[in-house]
Amino acid sequence: MRNITKRHETIIKLIKANGSATIPELIETMKVSGVTIRKDLKFLEDKNLLFCTRGGASLTNPYANDRPIIEKALIHPDKKQKIAKAAMALIKENDSIMIGSGTTVFELAKILQAERPLTIITPAIKVAFELSGKKNIEVLQLGGLVRPNSSSVAGVHAEHILENISCSVLFIGVDGIDVDFGLSISNLAEAGLNQKMIKAAQTVAVLADSTKFGKRGIGRICEFNEIQYIITDENVPSTLIKQIEKKGVKVVVAS
Repeated sequence: MRNITKRHETIIKLIKANGSATIPELIETMKVSGVTIRKDLKFLEDKNLLFCTRGGASLTNPYANDRPIIEKALIHPDKKQKIAKAAMALIKENDSIMIGSGTTVFELAKILQAERPLTIITPAIKVAFELSGKKNIEVLQLGGLVRPNSSSVAGVHAEHILENISCSVLFIGVDGIDVDFGLSISNLAEAGLNQKMIKAAQTVAVLADSTKFGKRGIGRICEFNEIQYIITDENVPSTLIKQIEKKGVKVVVAS
């Protein structure tokens, strides 16, 4: 396509249809060079029409922001509740599980019931408070500096405790799930704690709604080979699910 304006319109149309597009896909469609496509994407990003990503472009900002937990709780609460219900299937006769911080895993704490004694390990104050009065549930609250944005502890004190702990299943929230970058969060202070929790768990289940896919937080916490499950909602593209499952992760779509 020689007409620049028409080419730009086609790029926007393709990305709007799929949410994102790779440079090879755009080269094939436009029949132009990679240099031309990169110039087009940069121009459109400067016009605030898209976001350039590694190897392509997206309609949404690929970088996650560290927002207060109260603000995060307002984002797709119905989807988070469905994800939490689906996560319950992973809790069987485990003697201990770990629940991280975040609004989606907090939904799990809200519906969690135990017919037999169950120990819950958590850095999140809200999770501990929610579970502390429930029958058959014993809570181990990790200690450390409390971060106001997440109402969760972080730091060397909590990490030290985790060095001597093992649990059956870890339910963890993330801010970014990127095929190339892995799983990440938007605050470096909590990245180390999340890494320690992952090492302490036999099975790791990531609870994340579809808005977290294709994004990157500032702190990477693990690669895909360190987790077993991602539980999400129906808005994640099937092509992306296939890419992730090729890495050995079971993706559960909550209904």
